[in-house]
Amino acid sequence: MLTSTAYEDSLLSFWPRVRDFAVPPTMIETATVRRRHGDWAGACAAAGFDIDFDLRSLTRTHGRELVSRVRSDLRHLAPDLLRWHMPRVAPDGLLRPGLTVTLARYDRAGRDGVHPVHLVARTPPAWADGGQRIGLALWDGAPGAFRDRFSFDTGARRHPHPRPSRWYRFDLHRHLWDTRRTGELRVRCGADLPTGGARPGSADPPGPVPGDLGCAVGRWADEAGILLRDEGRTAGTVTVRLGARRRLLLELAADPAGAGPPVLRTVTAPAGGGDGLTVPALPDAATWVLPDLALIRAGVIGAERLHPLVAPALVPGHTPAGPEGNADPAGVPRLVECRGADHRIGLVDGVLVPLDHDPAEIRREELLVALTGTPLPCLRAIDEAHRRPHCLPGVRERLRHGDTAGALAVVEALLGPDAVLRDGALRDELQEAALRRVTYGLFRAGLTGPAADRVRPGRVRPRDHRSHPRETTRR
Repeated sequence: MLTSTAYEDSLLSFWPRVRDFAVPPTMIETATVRRRHGDWAGACAAAGFDIDFDLRSLTRTHGRELVSRVRSDLRHLAPDLLRWHMPRVAPDGLLRPGLTVTLARYDRAGRDGVHPVHLVARTPPAWADGGQRIGLALWDGAPGAFRDRFSFDTGARRHPHPRPSRWYRFDLHRHLWDTRRTGELRVRCGADLPTGGARPGSADPPGPVPGDLGCAVGRWADEAGILLRDEGRTAGTVTVRLGARRRLLLELAADPAGAGPPVLRTVTAPAGGGDGLTVPALPDAATWVLPDLALIRAGVIGAERLHPLVAPALVPGHTPAGPEGNADPAGVPRLVECRGADHRIGLVDGVLVPLDHDPAEIRREELLVALTGTPLPCLRAIDEAHRRPHCLPGVRERLRHGDTAGALAVVEALLGPDAVLRDGALRDELQEAALRRVTYGLFRAGLTGPAADRVRPGRVRPRDHRSHPRETTRR
């Protein structure tokens, strides 16, 4: 019971913050408008995606037929929806670093003649994740095979995991990014199933699956069937990953009575991932309950806080509302108790100033402060707003998730667009965010980081799960 309570508390406190800051409404609105006008590249730019290939170069290497299929998928790609569903890690809800996710696979083989061409989304390593950018690339199976406008740029070759992950496959879950398939979300996430997750009339969950893990057990049989059909089979064994060191091997077989749908039964439950690479892996999106569904069922968030393409599927009949106006306009003066009276501070010519003190008095008080005197309460309030404002946690969250425009909008609404920041926590956060973006740019250009096929030295190694702070969540 204690484990269940701890898990629920972690889930219900972690994902609401992600939904508030990771994909801001302004990003969704801008990307949606550009996508609806046919500007898929502009939609990707608005959603924080970097395009790492050139369709004209792809025509010369892979032919017009493949380019036509890629272009069709790009025109129906909702990059803001893809960012919404991308795997994330604790404690800050940032994108899972160093990940390559397959969005679509094309039948034509790549340069090695074995692997098909993949349209993939990739996240940078943790040390270069400033701005939370996502790269959109094409992988064709050859070593270091990221085709882009720079023709195998160094930054792409230094990606820690260039091959598509077998645990994160959005090509089997196109409803998570393809606008033509978003209507499938309700069925695929199990929103029609009971809260416990089991199908009506189905047997008990296969194997020793604790109920407090948030597994979508009721969907495993159907999702395993989809996975095996993609492999060209109707029955077989699949592996399910329930954590960094736990696996389940499940066999999908026909109903013994011959009247019902295929059923899953446990083959073994090896410790430490002894299932090997030959068994198809159930994708992460099919393993766990959709976070939005869990939040809606718990009553933690309402449909108005969901993505416009997600809310109608989880809450039938919900109509997305238009953008809300600013409830706290920057032009409204704020009151400060100063010398026994309520004084106003507000924006004048783009700078936060005290409105009830004349310039001569302000100059005298500033000279007194320079001589280690005690400033007026109005001046103290302005100084506190520059150094550690009340909106600092929100600004920090926005910067960590790459919403620089949103963070600057909050700062400008508080201090004015022409204000010069003073030394303090707010300025430090903005400078740190700028440096992280510079590091990401250097990584993209191949000017920093470890050499190709090398691991960047650091305190924590990638496979040290005992002390890794970002392996505490599943998605």
